[in-house]
Amino acid sequence: MSDEIQDPGAVVLEQGVEDINIEKEMSSSYIDYSMSVIVGRALPDARDGLKPVHRRALFAMNELNNVSTQPHKKSARVVGEVIGKYHPHGDVAVYETIVRLAQDFSMRYKLVDGHGNFGSIDGDKPAAMRYTEVRMDKLGEEMLVDLEKDTVDMTPNYDGSCLEPTVLPSRLPNLLLNGSMGIAVGMATNIPPHNLGELVDGITHYIDHPGCTIDDLMQFVKGPDFPTGATICGTRQIEAMYKLGRGQLVVRGKAEIVEDNKRHSIIITEIPFTVNKAAMIERMADLVNEKVIDGISDIRDESSKKDGLRVVVDLKRGAIGEVVLNNLYKHTQLQTTFGAIMLALDQGRPKIMNLKDLFRCWVDHRFEVLTRRTQFELKKAEARKHIVEGLLIALDHLDEVVSIIRNSPNRDEAKARLIERFGFSDRQVTAILEMRLYQLTGLEREKVEAEFNDLCAKIEYYKGLLADPAKIYGLIKDDLADLKAKYVDGKKLSNRRTEIVPMDGEVNIEDLIADEPCVITLSHRGYIKRVALSVYREQRRGGRGITGAAVKEEDFITTVFVAETHDTLLFFTNTGRVFAERAFEIPEAPRTSFGKPIINLIQFQEGESVAALLPIRAFSPDVDVFFATEQGTVKKTALSDYRNINRNGIRALNIDEGDRLVQVLLTHSGDDVLLITANGRGMRFCEDQVRRMGRTATGVRGIRLQDGDIVRGFAVVEKGATFLIATENGFGKRSEFCDFTPHHRGGQGMIAIKDESGRNGKVVAAFAVHNGQSMVSIASNGMMVRSPVADIRVCGRSAQGVRLVRLSDGAKLVSVSIADAEEVPENPLNGVAPADEPATAETPADTETPNGGDNTPEPDASPEGATGGSDE
Repeated sequence: MSDEIQDPGAVVLEQGVEDINIEKEMSSSYIDYSMSVIVGRALPDARDGLKPVHRRALFAMNELNNVSTQPHKKSARVVGEVIGKYHPHGDVAVYETIVRLAQDFSMRYKLVDGHGNFGSIDGDKPAAMRYTEVRMDKLGEEMLVDLEKDTVDMTPNYDGSCLEPTVLPSRLPNLLLNGSMGIAVGMATNIPPHNLGELVDGITHYIDHPGCTIDDLMQFVKGPDFPTGATICGTRQIEAMYKLGRGQLVVRGKAEIVEDNKRHSIIITEIPFTVNKAAMIERMADLVNEKVIDGISDIRDESSKKDGLRVVVDLKRGAIGEVVLNNLYKHTQLQTTFGAIMLALDQGRPKIMNLKDLFRCWVDHRFEVLTRRTQFELKKAEARKHIVEGLLIALDHLDEVVSIIRNSPNRDEAKARLIERFGFSDRQVTAILEMRLYQLTGLEREKVEAEFNDLCAKIEYYKGLLADPAKIYGLIKDDLADLKAKYVDGKKLSNRRTEIVPMDGEVNIEDLIADEPCVITLSHRGYIKRVALSVYREQRRGGRGITGAAVKEEDFITTVFVAETHDTLLFFTNTGRVFAERAFEIPEAPRTSFGKPIINLIQFQEGESVAALLPIRAFSPDVDVFFATEQGTVKKTALSDYRNINRNGIRALNIDEGDRLVQVLLTHSGDDVLLITANGRGMRFCEDQVRRMGRTATGVRGIRLQDGDIVRGFAVVEKGATFLIATENGFGKRSEFCDFTPHHRGGQGMIAIKDESGRNGKVVAAFAVHNGQSMVSIASNGMMVRSPVADIRVCGRSAQGVRLVRLSDGAKLVSVSIADAEEVPENPLNGVAPADEPATAETPADTETPNGGDNTPEPDASPEGATGGSDE
């Protein structure tokens, strides 16, 4: 016996019994069950838009040759084929699936052609399966085109006795075409049907322009198109559905108020999708009896196959039709909400997708299907070509081949001799031995040669398709055009049934916000805000300004930017990424507020900060984004490359270690750009010298910097503009662009502003400006000054300049921006601080002090510059 002492509290398990944790077992079993329901029963595949039971029903009908050109077959036979081979579930569920595929009030485009009673919009049940008959509709056949050409994967059925497809080739974009409804475990899908013609146009545009936005696609796909017609009220929720994958669509039946014999009636001709007409009428009658709705004398259902749906609501004398109709919308299913959830299986995983995602899934699927079909056809053509080559050799040596066959004792001996003599393969020699005598005639030889040439051309064509993806996409577009020609053009079925009208009072958020200039400020510690530009009154140069922003301790304003509230702001970061926000989405704050943390708007990575801001009105294809970094690197990228920016940002450019982005501007082909460095050197060259590069490129050298110098910014040379330079001590000037000689990029540049005495300090910023504009300057202590550009004197290229801003002791000019000047009414306070700011006893800014004081302009240098001319 064992000497071990057994714990009396221990549980002794019998042999073969496993001790498991009940919580883990329940969790694991429930997850397995839920995934089985999600993948195997309740949710459609994004590629063919079908659940497994729908896919199996269509496949079984195809295997039975139950197609549109053949007579109908009993529904019971089809149901038996489905549950016997592919779908081991109840016959009722399978029959209901087939019935729905044949109902014109459930399917926007029927996939099954039914014969018999298949139910009604009143909720009547279909006849038993032994009475009804079915066959595939022509559109249903489009779902299985090329199935026999190894276009999709096949998998064993539930008992391994035969194969079934994991997905159908789906020449139709069926998921959006007919929609889908399903409830899984913890999730549900509810995708509305759409119009085939609109889908064809939208997908074709997507193939031609893969970088298009959902707004672009919505120019073609207007919205859902329900089989029962009705009206969708409002476009905002349609937009939400297409962009976010969810939307609450208000669907309202079509009704008309008519007058007959001085009495009014409401004629209802269309009802919302999935609404039971009989139940709706019954509910109306109940509400009338309960006195919830007044003014109705009678309700009649006058619907017929000939005239379609028609419900007549007679009104009492004196009743107001519009009031009664609004009550019907409010209290009955004459108006419903369709809760759209664009959930489908993408690569076996449930995913809520937007419109572009759904297009992508179908196009990628069709690309794979057509690629596999081409590979199948190529393999088949090469195999046939191999046999035909053998036939041609045999016909060239016909007498010898016949002699070998005649003198051979049996078939196997003849095969061996032919292979030994001519080097035939086994397949070739088998085909030769199976040739009939009439194929030895001269006419048949010509047919074989023609077949060989045809096979060579096909093989070349197939190889060309496989080598060029654009040709495969061309085939997808050809298929779409064929669908449109067969089922859309001139076909009544294809006309849009559902009307889309604006919701009463529905407006776009942009319509609520005035498109006006605003000032965007950003602090060193990342606080951002938006203030109306009108808050800052113009002052003449040299003014002290007003408080533009409150700053926290150890913080200061680094960027001030003027934009329009409807602009798209591109935020370029020091790590080379770019983010996009609308200007009106920047939090508005009082003039003296320090704003909100920018990390609440943009998902920065650790150590990432904004390096440059760019306002965009429209993403024009002929406009470029021009970058300049601190170490003199420049780069040009098409503006359209930054059109689609997600919330996590995208890569804008690659920045070398130790370098940082200093400025970003828009340019056109042929523009000149002028770089300015902190030490006052300027380098002008044509932007065409910088080729267009991809978003992730680093760029090329724009200016060769001297030791310790860095690039502060650049300007695009404009006709009629001057070059404004501002320095950290509040001085600056304007110069003519013609003073700067164009050179090839990569040089050391010319003197742009002199600072021999050290009065000016380092250059802070430079811009191309016009007389009608204003300069908005901000100092390190938060003081902001807005002054007209016209007050700044135009000086020579190498002059020191004049005072732009009077700074407090210890303050430095940290940022400058240019704004378009507004019409400012005459105001005696213009040029001094406003009422809420203390007045000062300083010398007026526009008065030049004698004896060369700080406010006295420096004398101009010679036209060529004191040390300019050839300082390249």
